[in-house]
Amino acid sequence: MPETLRTTDVAAFDADLLDRTASAVRTAGSALRERFGEVVRHRTREELMRALAANDDSVLDILRPLLAGLRPDAGWVEDELDGGALPPGEWWVVDPAEGNVNHLHALPEWAVTATLVRENQPVLTAVHLPLTGETYTARTGAGAHLDGLPLHVSQAADLGLGIVATSQARPDEDEAVVRRVGSSITAMLFDALVVRTAVPATLHLANVAAGRIDAFWQFAGARADLLPGALLVTEAGGRISDAEGRPWTPESGSFLAAAPGVHAAAVATLSR
Repeated sequence: MPETLRTTDVAAFDADLLDRTASAVRTAGSALRERFGEVVRHRTREELMRALAANDDSVLDILRPLLAGLRPDAGWVEDELDGGALPPGEWWVVDPAEGNVNHLHALPEWAVTATLVRENQPVLTAVHLPLTGETYTARTGAGAHLDGLPLHVSQAADLGLGIVATSQARPDEDEAVVRRVGSSITAMLFDALVVRTAVPATLHLANVAAGRIDAFWQFAGARADLLPGALLVTEAGGRISDAEGRPWTPESGSFLAAAPGVHAAAVATLSR
């Protein structure tokens, strides 16, 4: 981005960039929609990994050149399961098939996401659901939207009346994280009204941003499955932290997004 741009110019630049990013994920998402339908059978882990990669490649063949054309100097995160801080500058953090395993099992919960990170801060994101045609977008300081309509987190003030959700970060998580996930679900089953457990994280976070569910948490996790939703929830008026209530970064070991009225209660439950 040119250094001479003023703050108002940067905002206008990023607004246009978000529109173009949303168009890119919609265009690329059509390739994944065309591949959806029957359950993809796999008898071995190798067959599963090939099927997952084929879905990813079908989207990336379209999406990567489109995004590179928008920001030619931006870096590209090669591994969607990577976590931690990024080097300085701009980076595209992309998940070409968020919820890929659902897609292979003919389940509808999957999406295409693209997030631009600038100096380790997400500045804009687009999350497209090809089956419904819906596109969630957010830009720092400009709010979160679903197909152009503003999103707002719920006004819930009682976790005991709330719907909460969690997701597993990856299939091969270490034992300590798996046990922590299990104990957190048990705790939430006592303290919340309903607990939803499913992948992918991004769609739970879109529901938090839209006020449909009241909190989402996850232990461990990658940039690609948390950054888009973190920006959506923040711009919709929600609170982001780690599970103990401390500021969240991509290097944190846990993640919590919640409506302000239940955030403290969710922290108390997850910290037990």
